[in-house]
Amino acid sequence: MARTNRSEVFSPDESAIVHVISRVVRRCFLLGDDPLTGKNYDHRKEWIEILLQHQALFFGIDLLCFSLLSNHFHLILRSQPEIVRTWNNREVARRWLMLCPKRKLRDGSPAEPKETEINSIVNDAPKLKQIRSRLSDISWWMRLLCQKIAVRANAEDEATGKFFEGRFRAVKIIDESGLLACAAYVDLNPIRAALAETLEDSDYTSVQRRIQSLKSPDKNSARFLAPITIDELRDELGSCPGSSGYRCSDNGFLNMSSEDYIALLDWTARQAVNGKRGVTPADTPPILERLGLEADVWCELVQDFDTLFSLVAGRPAAVDEARTRGRQARFHTRPRTRELLSN
Repeated sequence: MARTNRSEVFSPDESAIVHVISRVVRRCFLLGDDPLTGKNYDHRKEWIEILLQHQALFFGIDLLCFSLLSNHFHLILRSQPEIVRTWNNREVARRWLMLCPKRKLRDGSPAEPKETEINSIVNDAPKLKQIRSRLSDISWWMRLLCQKIAVRANAEDEATGKFFEGRFRAVKIIDESGLLACAAYVDLNPIRAALAETLEDSDYTSVQRRIQSLKSPDKNSARFLAPITIDELRDELGSCPGSSGYRCSDNGFLNMSSEDYIALLDWTARQAVNGKRGVTPADTPPILERLGLEADVWCELVQDFDTLFSLVAGRPAAVDEARTRGRQARFHTRPRTRELLSN
């Protein structure tokens, strides 16, 4: 069966939340411990995280969650084209030149663009329009990220050819249930892969950065991540451009506090580790009740998110109402997913 074009699922000109996965070619372990060569490539995860911080600074895209494993990585991204539309032409040009610099400093970081470089974009209307669209395009976020890591890794290995598989997988998230399950799925990946036993020891994950920030607010190692909490009573409607200078916006994405989210992950991780997926404990977190999810359903959603959802993620009713952007075709909901979320 032919794959649905991504343009049918989400567009850079419309806000969307998307879970993306990119794998190393042949699923080799080229981002961590490689059992074949005995080498360790964890430093490449540091490369990726540094690039994530850099791209979160200049793209019109929020980074909600991330998890970097030994042969693949997961991101949850939220495009913010309405914020990009507020940037003047010079700001659009400057941001793009910081992502794709004409010149670099000695340490390899991008040099501040010159006036002539900015004007070369500002004075070219078709090019400016194209770049403005790219700044909220999740495909361009992934293109630049994977390209830069591939070039650097191939240079280190004195190799040529592809480093990542040609096409990253993308799943559009269309409701809060799908988003919460996906966020937990991403943040719990190291524990599921037996690379860590606790959240705080889950290296190269967004939840580890959030825990570090809770413990040391002055360092704020999660400042490049979108905040978790949506305050429906206090937050203004619409997009809220980032005030810290480290991220696109200050919009939260879940109706819960960071502490509640971390507590929920900790509870979920214990169920998976102890094999108690079919048991609903008496102290089920209130967030599950608010979302109408039973404990065993929640555990299965988080454990099998990757197989339960394909192109879009959410409750069956929401998926049934969604349509592709061009052909207006319906999305398929897998039978097990419909069974889990039918209530």
